[in-house]
Amino acid sequence: MNLHFATCWEAIAQEYPARVVSICDGDMRTWGDFERRAACLASLLKSHGLGQDTKGAIYLHNSHEYLEAQFAIFKIGGCPINVNYRYKSDELEYLLENSDAEVVFFQSCYAMRIWEIKDKLPKVKLFVQIDDGTEAMMDFAQDYERAIREHEPLAPRSLDSETVYMLYTGGTTGLPKGVMYPVGSFAGFLTQMGAVGAGLEPPLDLHTYREYLAKIEYPPISLVGCPMMHGTGMWLGCFVPMMMGGTVVSTSKLGLDPHRLWSLVEQHRVSDIVIVGDAFARPMLAALNEAKARKTPYDLRAVKQISSSGVMWSEETKRGLLEHHNFVLNDIMGSTEGGMGSAQSSRESGPETAKFNLNDGVVVIADDGTFVAPGSKVIGRIATSNLVPLGYYKDPEKSAATFQDIDGVRYSFPGDYATVEPDGSITLLGRGSVCINTGGEKVFPEEVEEAVKRHRDVLDCLVVGLPDERFGEQVVAICNLYGMDPEDPDSYVPVDSAVIDELIEHCAGELAGYKVPRQMIVTPMVKRAPNGKADYKWAKTFAGQKLGV
Repeated sequence: MNLHFATCWEAIAQEYPARVVSICDGDMRTWGDFERRAACLASLLKSHGLGQDTKGAIYLHNSHEYLEAQFAIFKIGGCPINVNYRYKSDELEYLLENSDAEVVFFQSCYAMRIWEIKDKLPKVKLFVQIDDGTEAMMDFAQDYERAIREHEPLAPRSLDSETVYMLYTGGTTGLPKGVMYPVGSFAGFLTQMGAVGAGLEPPLDLHTYREYLAKIEYPPISLVGCPMMHGTGMWLGCFVPMMMGGTVVSTSKLGLDPHRLWSLVEQHRVSDIVIVGDAFARPMLAALNEAKARKTPYDLRAVKQISSSGVMWSEETKRGLLEHHNFVLNDIMGSTEGGMGSAQSSRESGPETAKFNLNDGVVVIADDGTFVAPGSKVIGRIATSNLVPLGYYKDPEKSAATFQDIDGVRYSFPGDYATVEPDGSITLLGRGSVCINTGGEKVFPEEVEEAVKRHRDVLDCLVVGLPDERFGEQVVAICNLYGMDPEDPDSYVPVDSAVIDELIEHCAGELAGYKVPRQMIVTPMVKRAPNGKADYKWAKTFAGQKLGV
C-alpha cells in the first residue's frame, strides 16, 4: 500500500467535515477545521520558500496545534521532526541541527530556550510561536493563530509517497537518531494495522481508501495517554485512529495524572487507550482502585482496548486492570526501528508478561548468525524484515549495524534479545545495550525489574550494572515504594534496612542467584522519560553516586 497521510486526511475532511478529529482539554476540532487550519499553515510555509523534503520541528505538548503543524508539513511534502520538550538548550540545538530543520513550531513556555539558540541555527528560515499564555510573542517569530488568519488555504496537491518520514528516537541510551521510512509505505502500514483490528480489508490506494472509510461504522475515539512527541503516542495513539477517520483525545497538561485520564475516558466515551507499559498502567490501576473504594467507579463501558508499546507491561498490572473491565489488552513489542510481535490479553485468555507472538517476517538470530530454533533456550537478537527502515538519518555507521542483509533478506535489529519457545512464540529478555555482565552471566535489567515490582510495596524500579572487582559488574536496583511522593523528595524518610533485606529476599525467590540485586536503593523518584521509557543513564549515575562507585 502507498498512502500519504496528507492526502488521506484531506479525503476524510472532504467526506466527513463535521466529524470531530481532536479533543484537547475539552476543546474540540472538526476534520473540516483541522484541514483548513493546516492548509493555511501550509501556505505560510510555502511563502517562506519551504516545500518538498523540508524538515519541520514540532516543539509542543500534546495539543490540536501539534497535529495541525504536522499536517501542514505533510501538505507541502515535508517531514515533521518530533522534539522532546524536556531537552535543554544544548540537546535542542543538536536535534535541530542534526535534523536540518528549516521551520520550528514552538509554544510560548519554551520561547526563551529557542531565543538562546536561534542564532546558532542558520538553516531555520521560520519560527512559529503558539501562544499558551506564558510568554510574550518573540519578535523573530510568526504568531501561529495570526498566520492562520492571514493566509489562504493551500489547495490539496499530488504528493510523492517516496518522501522520507522520520521519527527521532533516543531510546534508553545515546544521542537521538532519526529513523527514516518512505512516507507512503509507512502510512499504508499503519492503515493496515487499523484495518486488521477492525476486521476490514486494507485499502490499496486513495480510491479504495474512501470506500474503506465508509465501511467503518464506529471510528475509534483514542485517548493518547503518553506524549505525541514519541512513537507510541503518535503512531498508535494518533496515526492509527486518524487513518480510520477517528478522534484523538489528549491533554496538554504535563505529568501523569491517572484520574484526569480516566475522567477523559468517561467524558468522551473513549474506545481505545494508548499508554507505555507499567509506568502508566500501574498508576492508572491505582486510580481505578481508589475510585472503586470511594464507591465512585469510573464508567469504562465504552473502552474496547488498551494498547501499550515500548516498555514491559507486567502480568499483575494487567490482571488488576481486567478486574475492573473486560478490556482487550494489546501488549505490542516494537520500537521506532520496527514492529516485532504482540501479546493480547482479556478475561478469557488471561494476562502474561514478556511472551509474544511474532509478526510475519520476524526471527530471532543468535550471535553466531544462525536462526534460533524453537525450544533451544538459545538467546538471540530479534530481527524483522517487515517494513524495514531506510536507515538512520545522516548516520551510515549506525545504519549498517542495525539494518543488515542476511541470506538476501534485509532485516532490522532494534536491539532486543529473546528466546524462542517450543510453540514458536518468544520471551522478551530486554535490550542488549543495557545488558549486565556479572561473572560471565548475562542479566537483562527488565527481567529483574519485573521481579522487584512483583513485591507488593514496590511502585517502580530500574536496574543497572555497576563495576565490581570480583564479578566485573554487580546488579543494582533502584526502586520507589507506594506512598512515596516523587514530587516531594524532602518528605522522604529513609527506609529501614529490614525493608531492603525483605526486597532482596523477595528477588531471591523469583530469580536465579546471579540475577538477584546485590544492592537495593530506595528513593522517592525513579526517573523515566515522559513516554515512560527507562532513563538508564540517570539510573547508572544516580546509583554510582549513592554507592560511591
